[in-house]
Amino acid sequence: MIGSEIVRQCHDKGIAINYLTTSKNKIEKLENCQGFYWNPQKGEIDRKCLEGVGAIIHLAGSSIFTRWTKNNKREIINSRVKGAQLLYTALKEQEHIVGQFVSASGISIYPSSYTKLYDKDEEQKADTFLGEVVREWEAAADAFRALGLRVAKIRTGIVLSEEGGALPQIQRPINNHIGAPLGTGKQWQSWIHIEDLGRIYLYVIENGLEGVYNATSPNPVTNEELVQEIARIEGKKLRLPNVPAFALKLVLGEMAGMVLESQLVASRKLQEKGFSFNYVNLGSALRDLKQGKGRR
Repeated sequence: MIGSEIVRQCHDKGIAINYLTTSKNKIEKLENCQGFYWNPQKGEIDRKCLEGVGAIIHLAGSSIFTRWTKNNKREIINSRVKGAQLLYTALKEQEHIVGQFVSASGISIYPSSYTKLYDKDEEQKADTFLGEVVREWEAAADAFRALGLRVAKIRTGIVLSEEGGALPQIQRPINNHIGAPLGTGKQWQSWIHIEDLGRIYLYVIENGLEGVYNATSPNPVTNEELVQEIARIEGKKLRLPNVPAFALKLVLGEMAGMVLESQLVASRKLQEKGFSFNYVNLGSALRDLKQGKGRR
């Protein structure tokens, strides 16, 4: 979902794209867009993918929306780390002109808090599985500094898009009149419009930025506010009480933390670098997506 948005924006700017895929039948050669095969689990990569490339965006990783068994947890981490390690090896062993490595990351690295505002380079790290995922993910990205590359890590909040991610999952019960805030509903949800997220990746590359950046709107909301605003935009009424935290934990187990934990995250570091968000308020972002403009 995020990769498709970045490709769309690159095409709008006339920027050529090489993309990596684990499916050989998805390899295409289009104008300004060429596919290449790789298989991080087997250490396989078509090294022609690096020819003429100035920057790498690393988004690869298996979905976290699966039962967190021991094997699935290891797969979630390995799918992120092994891909980075394979790219590192390919760069180390051949001549290239790559100058920047930009890695996806997540705000789940921050400990859950209803009061603390996480901004810029926060030292505290969450003692959770997702916190571990992000720590290993970012460590794999940091390794590219040894090759002389500029490294940037984009800690992303809840991505709002009609094409997938969290929004359709929240909309579905609301449209079926069974939507409700989760837990207390007071947990902070730091969100971002998919278009702004794509713009952040390109801004970081175009300006040669390094370090950690929070990719979240300047105006986070609580879970209750998020659900209520979606219901208002959809023209629905919320008739049910909040879903109790214990019920979510019974159904989701450890995964319940994804919806019950609270991360109040600021994006001031990006703004201080000159980035300007197109979607600052939740209502305007949701209206844009509903009108189908978010993927234009």
